[in-house]
Amino acid sequence: MVAPKKELGQHFLVDENILGVIGRLAELDADDVVLEIGPGLGVLTRYLAERVARVHAVELDRSLEPELRNLPANVEVHFGDALRLDLAALGPPATKLVANLPYNIATPLIAESLDGLPKVESWTVMVQREVADRLFARPGTKAYGAVSVLVQLVTERTGFHPVARTVFRPRPNVDSALVAFRRVAMPQNYARVKQLVAAAFAHRRKTLPNSLELAGLAPRNRAAEALAAIGRDPATRAEALAPEEFVALADALG
Repeated sequence: MVAPKKELGQHFLVDENILGVIGRLAELDADDVVLEIGPGLGVLTRYLAERVARVHAVELDRSLEPELRNLPANVEVHFGDALRLDLAALGPPATKLVANLPYNIATPLIAESLDGLPKVESWTVMVQREVADRLFARPGTKAYGAVSVLVQLVTERTGFHPVARTVFRPRPNVDSALVAFRRVAMPQNYARVKQLVAAAFAHRRKTLPNSLELAGLAPRNRAAEALAAIGRDPATRAEALAPEEFVALADALG
């Protein structure tokens, strides 16, 4: 039996009862091409393969290769770091991302997939409950952050399901949840907004003009003028702005 590696954030999915919930939230179709990150022992991989046209399974841990042999013919396993591989180059391109995401890459992978995987139409991901709550947190709350802004600008949530710790081996010390969301829009200035959001939340205790200046994105006075142009006080902090206000602020900054 393969021992999960703590340093890789591995918690293998072992309870097949949760698979039906994943399938329902993902709205799997026979024509779908699914990207699965962190297939582990292949429990979810096999379930997906029976229901979709193609599965691209990306696994970092080479020691799992024996567990991922003899998968159905429509599964292609890619060994490597999902944050470094050119996932957009996989063919045919993925239309859905369905995965029990390794804890240590969940947030950056979701954030990068929004624009990095333009053909992906929906996401159904198992993540820590804290991460799931963060994705659709409201402005002004403790959970609201950069990934909240980016996810909410591009997608809308379509499902949420708390997950018992007992579905994993080893049992994690934190709660998990399935969260599903689908692509609805991509602001024309998204690349600029993404850069702005990263700078704005880089120094959460600072006012937004101070944070943008510290990040080297814009002089403090220019940022203050841009905030005033969208009807916001220069003392505003990043966590107070709604996602659409970041779009307006990016335009005001030029």
